Formats: sequence, C-alpha cells, structure tokens
Amino acid sequence: MKKVLLVGISGVGKSSVITALAGRGYKTVDADTAEWCEWVAVANSVDEFGSSVEPERDWVWREHRISALLSANDAPILFVAGTPTNVVKFLPQFDSIILLSAPDPFIVERLATRTTNSYGKQSYELARVLGLKQEVEARLRRIANYELDTSIPLDEVVDTLLRLVG
Repeated sequence: MKKVLLVGISGVGKSSVITALAGRGYKTVDADTAEWCEWVAVANSVDEFGSSVEPERDWVWREHRISALLSANDAPILFVAGTPTNVVKFLPQFDSIILLSAPDPFIVERLATRTTNSYGKQSYELARVLGLKQEVEARLRRIANYELDTSIPLDEVVDTLLRLVG
C-alpha cells in the first residue's frame, strides 16, 4: 500500500483535500481528530515542527492507532492528513509527503469562515497559526516531496495531488 502524508498549518485545507479524495473513492484519514489524536501534558515542548499547542499540553497523534493504520495493507493507496508535533516519528513510513500551503490572506479567510472546526477563530489562535506559518512551514518544506498551493480550486488541488503521487 502506498502511503501519502498531507502536512500543513491550520487553514490550508488538509481536511477539505482529504474529504475530496474520499469522495473519489480513496482511503483517507483526517488524523487531526479525537479518534487519532489526544491531549498530552508537556513541559513547554518545542521540536523541529513547532511548539506545543498550549504551554503545558499538546495535541499529538495516538501513536498506537497511527502505527496500526500504517501497518494495514487494505487499499492500494492511503492518504493521511495531519501535522502534530510527533509526526516526525512516522515520516519514514510514508512514500510521499505533500506540503499544502496557501497565502496568508487565504488562510485568514478560510479560518474565519470554516464551519467544520472552530480552531483559528480566536485572535490568539489566528496569530499562532500565522506565526507557525513563518516558523514551521519552511521546516515542512524541507521534508516534503512536493508542495501544493491550496488557494486554487479544490478539484485542481486534488487532480494535481493525484498526478504527483501516481
């Protein structure tokens, strides 16, 4: 099974891309949900992909669930979306890593208007997202095989993504 990881900061459209891929019949997991993530206590954690979500706790992948997901072989291709701080532990298990990115105004608008997730609507959350864009996106770019600008129409993003991963 080919495994593709979609990474990017909040508001770039990871969930939208995953939903569109699922609609086309692909096996997908939006791994930024309580099913796949959990809050853990941290001591003001900072690693190569950014700082913890809050000063004393972080939203990380449930490693046993992600490991089981990645060890399954039940589809020709699996798309996983998420960028928790512990993603680095799983990078070698992915065949392709795609960075989804977008210009700041697009991210600001998307966070303000999305209805599936409330994160990014508070001013301090928006400031954190834009700060992470500056800090973390360059690091994600170094590990990614490809980068896609998600400010273009969603169908074009998905079509391009599918061409890139074959």
